[in-house]
Amino acid sequence: MFILVNLKAYPCDPIEVATAARDVAEASGARIAVSPQAADVARVADTGVETWGQHVSPNAHGSHTGSTLAEAVADNGAEGTLINHSENRLKLADVDGSVRAAERADLETIVCANNPAQVGAAAALGPDAVAVEPPELIGGDVSVATADPGIVEDAVAAAEAVDPAVDVFCGAGVSTGEDVSTAGELGAAGVLLASGVAKADDPEAVLEDLVSGI
Repeated sequence: MFILVNLKAYPCDPIEVATAARDVAEASGARIAVSPQAADVARVADTGVETWGQHVSPNAHGSHTGSTLAEAVADNGAEGTLINHSENRLKLADVDGSVRAAERADLETIVCANNPAQVGAAAALGPDAVAVEPPELIGGDVSVATADPGIVEDAVAAAEAVDPAVDVFCGAGVSTGEDVSTAGELGAAGVLLASGVAKADDPEAVLEDLVSGI
């Protein structure tokens, strides 16, 4: 199971979270990554934790003011990137363009989707993984794997039908080791979470609990 902590734009200390994630990953052997704001990618990567971007734009070098260049994200130490998070939705053509941009920069990709039908469409673009995250559960206290286990199972089936090489993650409400364990039992290869760690008083304790479910 892969645990990806998205810091969004929360007012947390990205270095504190990154250091905690690095230490828990090293102690447990679990794969944990942190996805900070673009401006923090380099200093988070400098902690030694696996670092991911929150977004890359569907363009190459050129006249693209305000874009997030995939090559810049990679050059600053990121190993992968989220694409099409529900808080930063893209048109399908731009999702494809962002996946291609990430591939150029040798970044792993997770394309986010709201439901199994979107998971199937995203899988057809050939990312490394897709993540099903029902928007109504994001930021809540109940994990998608508990609130609607069928959506996780259907997402796994939808991706499998299109491209068996594409992993499926789930997110929204994930906050405990039990949530991680349940997600794995439903066929997910990883989880995405944010507030459960980013807003925690003790991020390391939360991360330790999360890996206990692996």
